[in-house]
Amino acid sequence: MSAKTYEVRTYGCQMNVHDSERLSGLLEDAGYVRAPEGADGDADVVVFNTCAVRENADNKLYGNLGRLAPMKTRRPGMQIAVGGCLAQKDRDTIVTRAPWVDVVFGTHNIGKLPVLLERARVQEEAQVEIAESLEAFPSTLPTRRESAYAAWVSISVGCNNTCTFCIVPALRGKEKDRRPGDILAEIEALVAEGVSEITLLGQNVNAYGSDIGDREAFSKLLRACGAIEGLERVRFTSPHPRDFTDDVIAAMAETPNVMPQLHMPLQSGSDTVLKAMRRSYRQERFLGIIEKVRAAIPHAAISTDIIVGFPGETEEDFEQTMHTVREARFANAFTFQYSKRPGTPAATMDGQIPKEVVQDRYMRLVALQEEISWEENKKQVGRTLEVMVAEGEGRKDGATHRLSGRAPDNRLVHFTRPDAGVRPGDVVTVEITYAAPHHLLAEGAVQAVRRTRSGDAWEKRNAAEAVKPAGVMLGLPGIGAPAPLPAAAAPGCGCD
Repeated sequence: MSAKTYEVRTYGCQMNVHDSERLSGLLEDAGYVRAPEGADGDADVVVFNTCAVRENADNKLYGNLGRLAPMKTRRPGMQIAVGGCLAQKDRDTIVTRAPWVDVVFGTHNIGKLPVLLERARVQEEAQVEIAESLEAFPSTLPTRRESAYAAWVSISVGCNNTCTFCIVPALRGKEKDRRPGDILAEIEALVAEGVSEITLLGQNVNAYGSDIGDREAFSKLLRACGAIEGLERVRFTSPHPRDFTDDVIAAMAETPNVMPQLHMPLQSGSDTVLKAMRRSYRQERFLGIIEKVRAAIPHAAISTDIIVGFPGETEEDFEQTMHTVREARFANAFTFQYSKRPGTPAATMDGQIPKEVVQDRYMRLVALQEEISWEENKKQVGRTLEVMVAEGEGRKDGATHRLSGRAPDNRLVHFTRPDAGVRPGDVVTVEITYAAPHHLLAEGAVQAVRRTRSGDAWEKRNAAEAVKPAGVMLGLPGIGAPAPLPAAAAPGCGCD
């Protein structure tokens, strides 16, 4: 008898992507195999790992659930599970609105999924189990990592901030930090398996230490990563300006494998709006951090999150955001039009901005940032960079006969396919010849190819996957690549 298949659909931030790796690992540990790519619900178990931050997240979920209802009727034994932030928030309504759902679980008890599926099957009724506090740190659970060469490493869960536009703290809970020894042990184990790049992950990653009583714990962790042999690249997301201290800047500058890249959410350049958002910094403080980072790490690429049209935002407030963007010169920005998120204080604030005004400001901001991104990328032309070869990053690579990868500062680079064999996880040395707003080109011959343990790990995994039973795939969905900051999954839920 063939093994049962599963499909996990992920929405939202990197935290959800990482949780989905755990959900996949749990299901494979329980004997399931991944459904073929493009299964589109044609699996024995379909899991929705949801996000409550994006606009109309609930409508999108119920629309997707509705499309699976007739499929479930035709397929006896099929099960549907809903987890993540929206499940945590709407625990009492999901089964009412979609009675064909078998399991609802929250952000704190993802480890229970296989048990809940079996209980639903035996008892023939929906199982709704939402833990109010963390039962087991996600990183202690089995995992099916999407990449052989790059990995997420969660250092904390939850958030102690009270931003008025964000519902995440209510759903993920207060910050809980992992022990440094546990984090480093996981990283060392990953490196032993062939991983050469890790991204430290937290809802408010640089607040790490507040739960264990050490204000410099994050900078110490970065330095400790620098001592791990074989670990070539270290990134982190997303920090909060309030907690971004000089010791962290020093650790970034002085630790060779910490990459010259920083994602620092701005949200607004207006002090008035920042106060209404309950953000504990102001424009001057934010720009001061950027200045210090650039002084210590001149080639750092800095990206950000910005919300346009927050309640009460005036044209003058918006111009302050535009001013901050001009001063900061971000490599790129994840820009969002404000939309009401039920359950947040901002949803009931006076001064909600008309949609057409928000749209106009948004387009002006996007145009400005596009111009700056292009100008900043043009400064890369002529530089020689080491690029880690990626899997599935260049949608046009087949047509252009190129490969793609990430520079140390996380810029996307498309380069000429070398004559020598090169694998995801290997490193190539190239000279940048052309810049576009969102990528760089290296049109000349590759100067050098360095075959790595990560490339070996990818090759080994690819060979092993090829001999597995049908139904298991090797593939790197764009949303699941740990190294970049994908547009589909803005850092830190877009609410840091």
